[in-house]
Formats: sequence, structure tokens, C-alpha cells
Amino acid sequence: MHIFLGGKVQDFKKLLVWQKSHLLTLEIYSISKSLPNNELFGLTSQLRRASSSVAANIAEGCGRKSKNEFAHFLAIAIGSLSEVEYFLILARDLNYLSKNDFQRINSLANETKRMLISFVNRVEKQ
Repeated sequence: MHIFLGGKVQDFKKLLVWQKSHLLTLEIYSISKSLPNNELFGLTSQLRRASSSVAANIAEGCGRKSKNEFAHFLAIAIGSLSEVEYFLILARDLNYLSKNDFQRINSLANETKRMLISFVNRVEKQ
């Protein structure tokens, strides 16, 4: 797969890893509506910010001209995914998420992370 076309990165919306991270963000926004109101500026905000940061960093990396810059933004996205994983664990342990909701969203986060790590490896090998 060629990521760079004529010195430019292809449209981020066509990247499967971006599509998966966007889906994760939509799921996080949906599930976080059920968090307590007193967490609106705490856990809810942090979880939403971290999840949207994943897709945003992939998109921003696509706007960069070098593969090293692109890989850097992908690495930031991986860090944001780790934050999402932690906030999901915290929400579960505070009994804000059901076991089923936690497993579903956490599975999606893990799948996205595996895809992103694989994608970073391909970018760095080009």
C-alpha cells in the first residue's frame, strides 16, 4: 500500500484505520451520554477528548509532507488510544459502564490500536 502519492499523503478519510478510529469516537460519544452529570467536565470530557484525538491526529498526520512527521502523529494517536483504554477501565470500575458496554467499546479500542500499530510499522518501512 502506498501511503504517499506524489509527495502527498492520500485522503485520511479513505484510511481504514481512520474510519475505525472515527467509529470508536462515535461509540464513545454515544456511551458517554450515560455517564453521571457530575462527570461532564471530568471523565466524560476526558474520554471524549482522548477518543477524538485519535482520528484527529491521523488526519493531521496526513497533512504532513514527510513520513517521519506522519509517523509522529500516528504515535500520538496511539498514546491517545491508551488514554481511552484507561478511561474505559476507570468508567467500568466506577460502575458507570455495564460489563457488556465496557467489553464492546474496549474491544473496538483494542482493534483500532492493533490496526494503528500495524499502520505505523508500514509507514516507517516506506
